[in-house]
Parts: sequence; C-alpha cells; structure tokens
Amino acid sequence: MTQSTFEHITVLLHEAVDALNIKADGVYVDGTFGRGGHSRLILSRLGEKGRLVVFDKDPQAIAVANELAAQDKRVNVIHNGFATFQAALNDLNIEKIDGALFDLGISSPQIDDASRGFSFRFDAPLDMRMDTTRGQSAAQWLAVADEQEIHEVIKNYGEERFSRQIARAIVAQRSESPINTTRQLAQIAAQCVRTRERGQDPATRTFQAIRIFINRELDEISAVLPQVVERLNVGGRLSVIAFHSLEDRIVKQFVKQYSSHAPLPKWAAIREADLPTPPLMAIGKAIKASETELAANPRARSAVLRVAERTNGAFVVN
Repeated sequence: MTQSTFEHITVLLHEAVDALNIKADGVYVDGTFGRGGHSRLILSRLGEKGRLVVFDKDPQAIAVANELAAQDKRVNVIHNGFATFQAALNDLNIEKIDGALFDLGISSPQIDDASRGFSFRFDAPLDMRMDTTRGQSAAQWLAVADEQEIHEVIKNYGEERFSRQIARAIVAQRSESPINTTRQLAQIAAQCVRTRERGQDPATRTFQAIRIFINRELDEISAVLPQVVERLNVGGRLSVIAFHSLEDRIVKQFVKQYSSHAPLPKWAAIREADLPTPPLMAIGKAIKASETELAANPRARSAVLRVAERTNGAFVVN
C-alpha cells in the first residue's frame, strides 16, 4: 500500500457537518482536516462568498489540503495545530466565524502508515509525531525521560494499570540498547501487562498515552475551546468528535461549564430568569455512530459527537 492509497473513512460525516447548521455565506473552520472529508461536505454547502479555514499538523494532510485550496479559492490552509486558532484567524483578518468542527485524535492513514510509528501492528521507527517536520519523536523522548515521568504519562494519558512496571522496564531496556522501534516498545508492554482486556493488545494503552503526550493533544483541546467561543458569532456552532474518554471529558466539561449558571448560595434571592445568559447552549445529547456506520467502519465505535451553540451571553474565561 502506497502513501497515497491509505483509506480514510470520515467518521460521523453528515452528523458533524449537519450540526454546524451551515449558512451559505458563512465562515467556518475545520480544525482537523485529515483527508478532507468534513471539509468537502462543508464546502458543498457553502456559496461563492463562503469561506473555510482548515488546520492540520500532518504534512501529508496539508499536501491534500493544498491541492483542495488550489482548486477552491474559498479555502485557507494552516499547517499548524489548532491551538494556534486565534493567531491564524488574525493573520487572515477573520474577526468572527459561524462554526468550527474538530475531529480529534489520530486518523486512519496515520495508523495504517507503518513509517509514522503510531501502530504496534507494524515494526517501524518509533516516531508518533503528527507533524514530522518539528518536535521530539517518541523514541527521542523515551531516551531521555526519567522513570517517573514515563510512568505518569502512561498512567495519566493511557489509564494503564501497569504503567509503573512498563516505565521501569523501558528504563532498564534503554540502558542496554536504545528503544527505536514500535516492536521494541510493544514487546516491553506485552511483558509488563499481566492481565489483558478482551480484544485489546497489551501495548494499546502505552502507545495511546505516548502519542497523546508527544503531540500535546489534550493541552491543545483545552487551549482551543475558549478561543473558538470568543470567535463564534451568535448562533454559531461548535461541533467536536472525540474518540477517547479523556478528550471527550474535556469537551463535555467545557460545554457544561459554559452552558449553565454557576451554583447560587441558598440565600441568594435571584430568579433564574434574572441570571445572565450563559455563553453556550448545548445542542441535543451526545451522538454516536449508527449501527450502519459501525458495520462499514468499526473504528467509529468509540466516536462521540458533542455540539454547542453560541448565545448572546458574555464569555469570560474562568
């Protein structure tokens, strides 16, 4: 399989784009372009005056995005993480937007391309960077991180019960020879994880944790959500697909915090109608993939879509 033939099936494609309630002349952001599934559907609903800004760290994704932008002048491409949201919109002289969509986590082409080092299914260089043009690879980090830091990363980002044993084994192994490949790391995890979850490789949580850490994925989500709310027009929508409980928890708590009133003391004589309007309104319940979609794309099984709409309430970051 060549680089250009890695298949990517866009998860919750229509649900996530429908949630944006797109206006023909609106300005929208796809914070995770990937291979452009969501972006192309957004563009199909925009008129000539509409505009779409797409972000991605991955050079391969950016190559696809640049091809799309060359064909469609409504598209602006940002080769960077979506945490640079505000600065990028400033550079483009965009003050307000009408919607933003984020499809979090890792894409199928990144998993299936052995050279990227994301998967324990292949023996490959242990890279794991979404942007291979900058930053520290997983192998470079494992070569210098101390045992406690490795343990905390695997525990906190992978929720791995055997994180301490894995960290100890990594440090012991690297004292003999560098850990440079996915197979080496997978074998260490397999030796340390004594009880396996049904249907899950013992290296799953370790690989997930290190990938999240190397790419600062959770930090970026926390950073971008308030930036989006500040830029949304009243009635504008935020549409976020999460695949991991830690990602979804951040999104869920953020929407809950800014779509509800702070608790009042019992003695406060204030009617609910007199309270200030929260800056967000949650739209519906969390959406998951249908049985039909799961049959076509099993990787959608953990996807959760949450949607919120900007109100006219003042937004103050707490």
